[in-house]
Amino acid sequence: MSDKDTSRAKPRLSLSRRMFIGAIIWSLIAVVGGIFAMTVSYRAQTIRLLQQELDSILVTLPRALEILPDGRVVDQPEKLPSDVRYDLPLSGRYWAMIAIEEDGSMGNDIRSQSLWDGPLPVPQREADIALANPGMTEYGNAMGPADERLRVAVRAISVPNRENPILLMAAADRQATDEGANQLRFLLLISMSLLAAGTLIALWIGLRLALSPFDRVQAHISQVREGKRARLDGDYPVEVLPLTEELNKLLDNNRAIVERAQTHVGNLAHALKTPLAVLRNEATGNSSLDDVVRRQTESMRANVDHYLKRAQAAARAEALGVRTEIAPVVDGLVRLLNRLFGDGGIEVVSSIKAGVYVRAEQQDLEEMLGNVMENACKWTKSRVEVSTEAGENDTMLIHIDDNGDGLSADEMTSAVKRGVRLDETAPGTGLGLSIVADIAEMNGGRLSLSDSPLGGLRATIAVRRS
Repeated sequence: MSDKDTSRAKPRLSLSRRMFIGAIIWSLIAVVGGIFAMTVSYRAQTIRLLQQELDSILVTLPRALEILPDGRVVDQPEKLPSDVRYDLPLSGRYWAMIAIEEDGSMGNDIRSQSLWDGPLPVPQREADIALANPGMTEYGNAMGPADERLRVAVRAISVPNRENPILLMAAADRQATDEGANQLRFLLLISMSLLAAGTLIALWIGLRLALSPFDRVQAHISQVREGKRARLDGDYPVEVLPLTEELNKLLDNNRAIVERAQTHVGNLAHALKTPLAVLRNEATGNSSLDDVVRRQTESMRANVDHYLKRAQAAARAEALGVRTEIAPVVDGLVRLLNRLFGDGGIEVVSSIKAGVYVRAEQQDLEEMLGNVMENACKWTKSRVEVSTEAGENDTMLIHIDDNGDGLSADEMTSAVKRGVRLDETAPGTGLGLSIVADIAEMNGGRLSLSDSPLGGLRATIAVRRS
């Protein structure tokens, strides 16, 4: 067998695994993307609500602002925001009204008691933008007097009796907003992960159920190949039925081709053997021409037998579903050979148990074993043993051992060559072992010779196990 015949295609990722991996990737994208999108949306909404609250404070502060004739800024306490959190030190709610000096720096300020005497949490960038655009509110982030993260709103306003603007500031601790977003992210992670896991489990079960008919088709095809089934008969889904029907047509066509080939081979055998027999019968004289005709017709007959048997074996080897039990074939040959060679003190025994099958036609198996076992009986001293052993690459080894004189290494190599006879005095054409080797090769096996444990020759026929 060539390397191309024995090499197996590299397995590809199955359809179910491709779909499942795709579903996993999509689930990860959906979970991560969904969590990110919803968390960002929630955070943006809560920040927007917080900014609306701060904006309402900025609207309230100017009402409590009073500008004296000399330009000084004072407040009217009764008009200030009434939320008690602005009266508690470091409460997380702050406001301030800041007088801007002529050089643009921040001067005196009126602030909520919650700020105490800490620094004003006014982000410089937002303050500059607000001063450049009076009446517009700018929002930013800053660190508060208690090192908390604040959301800050600033707005610059112009007031009578004062050339420079007043900068209004309102700030609120955003810890609750951030914690809410983090809690939402955690809940989304748990819930969406469970949802994705449940969906993937359901998808995997659905895929296994949906693709299970293909597993049955594969098992049935394997049974056809092993000879346990002739056709793909079963209750298949509508989607799989066209495939099984086409495979059945292929099996039927294969059987028809094999049958036609066997018929043609048989016809050819009869067509050739009859003229050869006529030529041989006509060459009955003692002349050199008669001798040449007899020898050449005998050689032609041997070659016809050889190649016809190869053709028959090749046709049978191509058939699907062949399967033969070894024990009955060997037992029949053992009985026959014991009757033929028993009077000469030769005993043929078999240790093969029932239930051992090989992927070969019964006729091929009989042809191989018959040739080798008969050859062993011719050259053994008293005993021929037939046994089996499991081989490599899913093969079954059939050993035929004798206690004869055996062969040298060179003789073992020559013995399986077509037309080679190691003993010219013995009857035969020298084609037996070469035919066995050819038939074994056509059935995916081989014939090998080695020294026997009995002291003679061991012939081993390796055939694919069924």
